[in-house]
Amino acid sequence: MVKLGFNIGDLHFNNPVMTASGTFGYGSEFEDFLDISKLGGIIVKGTTLEPREGNATPRMAETHSGMLNSVGLQNRGIDYFEKHIYPRISKYKTNVIVNINGSYIKDYVALAERINSLNKIPAIELNISCPNVKMGGMAFGTDPGSTRRVTKAVRAVYSKKLIVKLSPNVTDIVEFARIAEEEGADSVSLINTLLGMAVDINEMKPFLSTVTGGLSGPALKPVALRMVWQVARTVKIPVIGIGGIMNADDAIEFFLAGASAIQVGTASFIDPQASIKILEGITQYLERKGFSDISEIVGYINK
Repeated sequence: MVKLGFNIGDLHFNNPVMTASGTFGYGSEFEDFLDISKLGGIIVKGTTLEPREGNATPRMAETHSGMLNSVGLQNRGIDYFEKHIYPRISKYKTNVIVNINGSYIKDYVALAERINSLNKIPAIELNISCPNVKMGGMAFGTDPGSTRRVTKAVRAVYSKKLIVKLSPNVTDIVEFARIAEEEGADSVSLINTLLGMAVDINEMKPFLSTVTGGLSGPALKPVALRMVWQVARTVKIPVIGIGGIMNADDAIEFFLAGASAIQVGTASFIDPQASIKILEGITQYLERKGFSDISEIVGYINK
C-alpha cells in the first residue's frame, strides 16, 4: 500500500488532497457525489465576522482555459456558522479547515479567537489574498508590513494550525512566504486567484459588475506551479499548492515542484468528483512508478 499521509506540525492528514475554499461550499453540497471523509481535508467557504451579501451580479464569467469570479465573500457570518454549519461539518471524518477573512486586522483576530474554541476545527486558513473585496483581503497580502502584522496578530490568539493563503498579485511571493513563516505560520497555501478582467464586446462593457475579478482554472497553473516551486525551495514549513489543478497529472506536477499537499478548486465545478478522481490518480501514479510514500516525490525535481 502506498502511504499518502502528510503532516502540518502534529496535525495529520490521511492524504494530500483537499478542496479549495469558495469552490466546495461547506462540503454538504457534494455529499451526493463523494464521501467527504475520503479527502485529506476540506477548506470551507470563506467566513467573516458579519454576514456579507457579496458583490452585485454578474459576478462570474468564463474565459479561455479558466473563469473569472467576483463573488465577494458572500456568507452568513460567524454566528450563523457556529450555530448552523459547525454542528454539521464537525461530523466529517477528515480535517475541516475554516478560511477566514476580514476588513481589518481586528476582524481576523476576533474570528481566530472564535474558531479557536471550536474543538472540531484543527486549523484555519488566513485569507489575506482575496482580490474581490473593496476592503481587506488582498490589501493585506500584497504589502509585506500588513502581511507581517496580520499574521503576527492572529498567531498571538490562535493556538492551533495556521495556514496563510498567499496572493500571486505581488512582485516576489517568496518574500511573503518568508514573512508568514517568520510570524508563526505552520503552512502556506498558494496561489489565490490572479486579478483579471473580461469585456463583452457586444454590450461594450465588462462582463463582471466589479470590472475585475479573480482568474482561476487551467490558465493559472503555470504561474501557480512556478510560485510553489520558488516558495518550497525557501521555507521549511509545508507548502500547499493551488491553481489550475484539474487532474492527477496536474497535482503530481505540484508535488514534484515541492508541494506537500494540493487543493482542488475550479475542477469541482466541472466534475463534482474531481477531487476523489485526482486522489485515485495520484495513488496509481505512485504505484506505477514504484514509490511507497508520496513524500518521496515532494520536491523531486530539486533533489
